[in-house]
Amino acid sequence: MLIAFEGLDQSGKETQSKHLRDRLRATGQKARVVSFPDYGTSIGEEIARALAGERDYGADVMQLLYVANRHERKPDLDRWQNAGITLLCDRYIASSLAYGEAQGLDVAWLEAIQQFLPQPALTVFLDIQPETALERKATGRDRYERDYALQLGVRESYLRQARQASWVTVDGEQSEDEVAADVTRLVELRQS
Repeated sequence: MLIAFEGLDQSGKETQSKHLRDRLRATGQKARVVSFPDYGTSIGEEIARALAGERDYGADVMQLLYVANRHERKPDLDRWQNAGITLLCDRYIASSLAYGEAQGLDVAWLEAIQQFLPQPALTVFLDIQPETALERKATGRDRYERDYALQLGVRESYLRQARQASWVTVDGEQSEDEVAADVTRLVELRQS
């Protein structure tokens, strides 16, 4: 099973994916957190440079880099899934749709270039307001995090995508423990 955690920066994706991993492991299941972008690859390093402002790529090139970064890890994702490991992705396919759509890119194109990646069985959307993201991380923000209008558009795309049956929405404005309880409950409902 592949479960993707999506939401604005600082919505708790990394924290909640680790909480769920630990919860699954405590019940005897194999689980692993995978974060995207993966800055440890060549393409990931290029993404980091672009986010730091050292490169100036258009929105389409950035999304191609993000998707290529996921494809770099596809053999690992396939191998882990085949070994019965539940994968918990901190950002995945929906991030390209949300950020690309917010920047005016064609959603059908964004979906097409990701169609051969392992698809999530469940996407957990941790919904927060852009103002909350800013409060949670006031300094050291990358170029996307600093763009308030972009963040509004990204959230709108996530809200649209969250209407799909394979998505659940969790109020990320709650405390960390409340969010973790909601995530666990919703995942357990889907697994049963």
